[in-house]
Amino acid sequence: MMIQNIIANPALANLAQNTAAAVTIETTMKAVGRPAFILIDKDIKPETKKYAATKELLYQLTCLGVYLALVIPVFKSGSFKLAKNHIFKDESSFKYFKNAHEFLDYHKLAKESKADRAAALSNKFKDKFTPEVRNMLNSENPEKYPLVKGAIELGSIIGSVLGLAVLAPHVSHAVVHPIMKLLKLQDPKKTH
Repeated sequence: MMIQNIIANPALANLAQNTAAAVTIETTMKAVGRPAFILIDKDIKPETKKYAATKELLYQLTCLGVYLALVIPVFKSGSFKLAKNHIFKDESSFKYFKNAHEFLDYHKLAKESKADRAAALSNKFKDKFTPEVRNMLNSENPEKYPLVKGAIELGSIIGSVLGLAVLAPHVSHAVVHPIMKLLKLQDPKKTH
């Protein structure tokens, strides 16, 4: 029953549908889990464990840094600007959104009931939106712009692939080895 409640939780569903959150959580779990499993492995020599766990931690932290520095500001914002200025430029009400973050907050609220939206606009989002956007949220059935949400998520997915598969290994190679040297950790295979 407890697992069913966790899986059916709407907040968890919203988080899972957010590419940036999902990738951040996954990469953070790898940064913790992979070194931990290396350290508890009884078949690895202690000097190898320390080296491998540290290197894996640094690699995953580098991946997370590249992801947070590249995907969220560049790809999420870029895909929003592309949608706003080119794809949906003729959509009159869409022009009121300033950035991806504001739109995503709007999108999340637009899916709520009118009463929940009113409560959120009075509390958590009291000073968040322009009067035009607030009016949209106060309507009975506000436009949700699912294609814009999809464009932002597609931008995040493309950014994730490029950031984690292409850029992160290069940055990691340039960063991890100097840090390992600074920590005086040498590859046990190369010292024998």
